Amino acid sequence: MPTSSASTTDSAKSSAGGGVQSLERAFDLLERMADAGGEVGLSELSATSGLPLPTIHRLMRTLVACGYVRQQPNRRYALGPRLIRLGESASRLLGTWARPYLARLVEETGETANMALLDGDEIVYVAQVPSKHSMRMFTEVGRRVLPHSTGVGKALLAGVPDEEVRALLARTGMPAATEKTITTPEGFLAALEDVRQLGYAVDDNEQEIGVRCLAVSVPESPTAAAISISGPAGRVTEAATEKIVPVLQQIALELSQALASSGA
Repeated sequence: MPTSSASTTDSAKSSAGGGVQSLERAFDLLERMADAGGEVGLSELSATSGLPLPTIHRLMRTLVACGYVRQQPNRRYALGPRLIRLGESASRLLGTWARPYLARLVEETGETANMALLDGDEIVYVAQVPSKHSMRMFTEVGRRVLPHSTGVGKALLAGVPDEEVRALLARTGMPAATEKTITTPEGFLAALEDVRQLGYAVDDNEQEIGVRCLAVSVPESPTAAAISISGPAGRVTEAATEKIVPVLQQIALELSQALASSGA
């Protein structure tokens, strides 16, 4: 019997809906893997996502075949190398989008402005506009650092539950970049509480002696992002902080609104 056009349309809609749901679930699994440090077992994914094991297994097989996930010898799954190219391209585009806002930050504060993302367990700098001072800070775009010794790291992790922060610190360790670096989980969690109370983060000679950084997160950014200014400790004083922080917060808000309106 010929199939009616109505039933064909309904079937197509059902198929499309199923495809969209599978796509949403696959992306959700990738994000859960990233939140867990990049490597998980199927049972962990099932526990956190609420999806049945057969569904997760089917989705993971597809992601492995596409190169977005790889299976380890221990049968656990890890994020795959094909994601690197996508992530690097997206980071560059986000950095390009942010540069006009960072340029305004330099104009209004006089110090070097940066944008950084939380990529797995690391901070990666995706954009910078240098200060016009002859003595200025420079961080190479693409540089990766551990979050515990940076202002942007504190700003980004202040919104993460303490138990997840502890797990991250256990994976990365807390090596000292300087004698001022926080090297205990308790000390770092106390610093994050200060960030929540104050609304901004400080790196006070913790990454490099003689350098102070002030940072805030970009609210509701599509990926966890923060902007900061960095400069010599002699210029980024407590008095300067009172003037710089409101500028940082305002520009972070405007950047957030621009990203939302662009659909980024």
